[in-house]
Amino acid sequence: MHEPTLPPLTAPPLTAQRPVPLHQPFVHDLAGVFRAPVQAWSRPDGAMRGAGAEGIYLGDTRVVSDLRCDARAADLSPLGVQVRTADEIVHRDVVSTADGAGDPLLILERTRTADADGFREQLRLVSDDDRPRRVVLRLALITDGMSMSAVKDHRLALAQEDERPAVSVEAETAQWEIGTEGGRARLTVGEGTGTGTSTGTSATSRGPDEVLSADGALAADGGLAADGALAADGPIVTWTVALEAPARGEACASWRLDLEDPSVPFEAADEPWAAATSTGATASCTTASPLEPTSPESRAVDRLLRRSLSDLDALRLQVPGEPSQTFFAAGAPWFFTLFGRDSLITASLALPVDRAIAKGTLRTLARRQGTVVDVETAQQPGKILHEVRAQGMDMVETSLPPVYYGTIDATPLWIELLHDARRAGLDDATFGELRPALEAASLWLLEHADADGDGLLEYLDDSGHGLANQGWKDSGDSIRFADGSVATGAIAPAEVQGYAYAAARHAADMLEGSSGLLEGSASRPRTALPDRLRTWADRLHARFHGTFWCEDELGPFVALALDGEKRPVTGVASNMGHLLGTGILDASQERLVVDRLLDPSLFSGFGIRTLSTTNGGYGPLRYHGGSVWTHDTGYIVRGMLRAGFDAEAQVVARGLLRAADGFDQRLPELFGGRSSDDVDPPLPYPSSCRPQAWAAASAVPVAQALGVLPR
Repeated sequence: MHEPTLPPLTAPPLTAQRPVPLHQPFVHDLAGVFRAPVQAWSRPDGAMRGAGAEGIYLGDTRVVSDLRCDARAADLSPLGVQVRTADEIVHRDVVSTADGAGDPLLILERTRTADADGFREQLRLVSDDDRPRRVVLRLALITDGMSMSAVKDHRLALAQEDERPAVSVEAETAQWEIGTEGGRARLTVGEGTGTGTSTGTSATSRGPDEVLSADGALAADGGLAADGALAADGPIVTWTVALEAPARGEACASWRLDLEDPSVPFEAADEPWAAATSTGATASCTTASPLEPTSPESRAVDRLLRRSLSDLDALRLQVPGEPSQTFFAAGAPWFFTLFGRDSLITASLALPVDRAIAKGTLRTLARRQGTVVDVETAQQPGKILHEVRAQGMDMVETSLPPVYYGTIDATPLWIELLHDARRAGLDDATFGELRPALEAASLWLLEHADADGDGLLEYLDDSGHGLANQGWKDSGDSIRFADGSVATGAIAPAEVQGYAYAAARHAADMLEGSSGLLEGSASRPRTALPDRLRTWADRLHARFHGTFWCEDELGPFVALALDGEKRPVTGVASNMGHLLGTGILDASQERLVVDRLLDPSLFSGFGIRTLSTTNGGYGPLRYHGGSVWTHDTGYIVRGMLRAGFDAEAQVVARGLLRAADGFDQRLPELFGGRSSDDVDPPLPYPSSCRPQAWAAASAVPVAQALGVLPR
């Protein structure tokens, strides 16, 4: 028997027409679940309305744009959202009916989970009423196939045909195509249950693999499909579910979306990550004056660590079928894949809590190390890649191929991670396996990194459609002179010189120290590579100190970069902080850098600004022009510790800890650069990734600086 016709929705009508914002979508006020390569974003009330980044994704494809839940003859009023872990979130609503009590006795809980295979939602009606209660829910979704490029850039979205995959329905399953290589999305629904102590019901709670009841799905015209069946009209799938809770009992139902796309280059990591559950304030501490585990600051650090490590766990990917090639995806939603620089820095920052991910990251990138010169992909022999995507990334003026090598710093960072991992106990067998990649990366430093032979590393996009800036500040307007004008030509960033100097010296040491690991080493002639690396590093050191130092009213500082005419780019910026602990500065020069970083023109009270407030182009919400990047500040904290500036590192670490309170302990990719004297909490950067791998890993140096983790 059919239910009566449902009353009209008070929410906007369900339509496949796309709402397209006129800016990069904001995600700071969205809620999400993540298990790379699956992610799902909704509004705080749980609704997905197809706007901006809202939807369910597999890799770089949005497979569902809209997801709605409404109650028949009842109101759903959002009560709050609870983030249990990175991959599980609970939305709660008060259910109000005409015959209900004055108190909110009826609560609908929607628990959403992302896992390696897809997305699941459990519906749980919890009643504190003395009467049995029945609520009929109407749920609907709209399929999608929009690329991440188009989701991110409204200009691309507007230029595309609004095509969505049609749905086929059979019994309790709906299916549609996703991706470009025969991928499928499969939505399954089943039966609901009710449980309680006040009635004689014999039903039992459903297990985690049970699926949603459909007792009469809405057809697209507003009518009802046959009882127990899904209904679909083109890209729109609809159904209803009745939850019948006994007095002071509950009723449950659930549904599941399984996703499979062979074109996605990576899959969720197979093996559990122990660091996500074993690290906290109970970790051993080797600092001179460790904090008591019960101190308020220690507890705050512990909360930040636990949330951050949970986020990192959800960002772990691996090469399909190869758990030994596991790494961190860069961040959700925009960079949910392998990024050389991001994955390396994240693994490096996280090394004190886990060595295995460093090994997997090194191996993954070594297997994809450049072998030829290719201008279109920016590949060069020995070079470490920048990013890997199924279909590349379009950004109107820029178009990146699926495998892109346009990065000046990933190769020295790879060497540095290998060095740090070796010091942390990387085994001889793995090092022997990676030694050929180390030799190739070293040769890239000697033969390709310095394109014009001036003794410094610089980049210039020769393809005409690659990234204009290829350091970590890779936006087009990030390299600025003091007056705010943008530098042009081949750019030599300051921090990259420090990375490369340390990498060359450490590579030389590792190559010499591991010669005995080579088969037949007794008869193998000693390579000249270590000597060449040290000579090259000495020249870089001399060239750096002869060109990068500038002076303003506050004294000497390191220029942001050199431009194409070899002029110092005089913007005072955070880049100089990455030089700490690399060996390219002496102790007195490191003192100058630390003092400048802590000046109020750079230190906001929450973190180190990317660009000084004195710069003519400063803006607290410019992507790289005055905002605070979490990893930038975290990397500087670690550099301060390595250089012996413990007290200063604690000041900066406490700034990030204070910022974390404003972001529910999930530090974003970046946030606003306004002073903590003016705003608290810090202003969000609306489209910032969150969670983001190197931002999450920055909790580790914070914990080290504040005595919760050993150094």
